Amino acid sequence: MHLLDVTMLYAPTSGGVVRYLRAKQAWLRRHTSIRHTLLVPGDRDARSASGETYVRTWALRPYGHRWPLAARRWSREILALAPDLIEVGDAGPEAWAALHAARSLDVPLIAFCHSDIVRMATRRLGGAAGAVVQAYAREFYRRCDLVVAPSAFMRARLAEWGVERVVARPLGVDVETFSPIRRCAVLRRELGLPAKTRVLAYAGRFSREKNVAILLDAFRELGRDYHLVMAGPGAGFAMPSNVTLLPFLHSSLELARILASVDGFVHAGDQETFGLVLLEAMACGRGVVAARAGAIPEIVTPQTGVLVTPGDAGAMADGVRSLYERGPERIGRKARSRVEREYTWDGAMRGLLGLYRGALASASARVPRYATP
Repeated sequence: MHLLDVTMLYAPTSGGVVRYLRAKQAWLRRHTSIRHTLLVPGDRDARSASGETYVRTWALRPYGHRWPLAARRWSREILALAPDLIEVGDAGPEAWAALHAARSLDVPLIAFCHSDIVRMATRRLGGAAGAVVQAYAREFYRRCDLVVAPSAFMRARLAEWGVERVVARPLGVDVETFSPIRRCAVLRRELGLPAKTRVLAYAGRFSREKNVAILLDAFRELGRDYHLVMAGPGAGFAMPSNVTLLPFLHSSLELARILASVDGFVHAGDQETFGLVLLEAMACGRGVVAARAGAIPEIVTPQTGVLVTPGDAGAMADGVRSLYERGPERIGRKARSRVEREYTWDGAMRGLLGLYRGALASASARVPRYATP
């Protein structure tokens, strides 16, 4: 089988989608004979030895994403690659090119809906824009053979948009890379902090829906006995003295080292459709303090962290205090155990393979779309 992943959400500072695609590629290479290709935007047309085909695409700011306007070029590339199954990771212009190519090749098209684009549009541009984006998303996802959501929350959101053929399939995490063994005893010394400082971390984008300002206000309230390490692609915020800003961590091993070496992970975002970085922190044996919103309650339980009222810096500060009162190490052990039981990458990938095989079986049983009488 030749599996082709197509997405515009592939940039140097992208988060969960890129880690999902690269982890999938590595897993398929180790465990199967499936040929896997990534068709993604780049600064020039190119092919890599690792199975990435780049299509020259306009760059967007500030996160380095590229907008694929030349849909015909994407369609031609897909037709030339001749995959047996196509998965699209967003509903951008290249997804319509993938749809056209899938119909021409008569192969299944699966959409993995990673983002709540309707809520993002509504929040940033208002209700009218949200309604337009919802109609657009509904028209695209209804045309796919199957839509995969990373959580029950996102499956329910798709149903609200009018998309019905949706399967919830949680992602997983590499429990060998993200592990308590990555803990580094000298992190506080590297940061120039006293040994008894209570240190927590946030890693991810600094976009509006991540509510970074809430985290900063919470740590202003917590004071100098608490310290926040933030890793991301630039901030644009006034940082309190008890916050250290690190650059975006391209290395999974370096991210795992930071996550395993702090006392816990904090996340104020209220629009998560899954929250892969939460799982990565939990796999490192760290408890999580996060907003009770989106898909987060599906991952963070009362045994593995603290959920707080969204958009409330005081509640976030209280949640951090509660984490320490309950014992970060004890909560962290339960967090690691939960990931090992329910969210390994091996289990997640085998579930996806089941969906792929089902889609291929359905495609082989149907009459070709363009068959002549």
